Amino acid sequence: MTTAPANPEKGGALDGIGPALGRWRRGFRAWRSGRPFWAGLLILLAGGPILYFPYAHIQLGSLTVAMSTVSGAGSLVIGLLLIVLGITVWFQPLVRVFVGVATIILSLVALVISNFGGFGLGLILGLLGGALAIAWTFDKAAPEPAAPAPASDSGPESTTVGPGSE
Repeated sequence: MTTAPANPEKGGALDGIGPALGRWRRGFRAWRSGRPFWAGLLILLAGGPILYFPYAHIQLGSLTVAMSTVSGAGSLVIGLLLIVLGITVWFQPLVRVFVGVATIILSLVALVISNFGGFGLGLILGLLGGALAIAWTFDKAAPEPAAPAPASDSGPESTTVGPGSE
């Protein structure tokens, strides 16, 4: 089975997509490398299960299981705070240590407040994201070699004192 060669004279609708996608991907990679991207993503994803499960109504056949708890408002606050912290660490990387510590504390509080921290999923994602945020560091550019100090003409070449020195 052979395919017909593409006609180079006819321009397709997707001709400009390849280079544009490549430029976008390089730009996104450069943006991502200057901040704790994966920490922010895990923190953002940790807020989802913590926010969702207390308000979920799961259908098992004809049986409806409601996960509503008394602490639904607490789960809402914790989930929204985790989502905001995940976005914050992306756009303000300087506050990464605060965001990491706050995420770990909120994830541990969600263990008690929100159905075992979103049935463990939000808890694990929050702990990992918080730890990544705390551990992330800025790329430090290699320091340029220092210029040699200029020699001074005001004194003797050697200041060594001892036997054999004149």
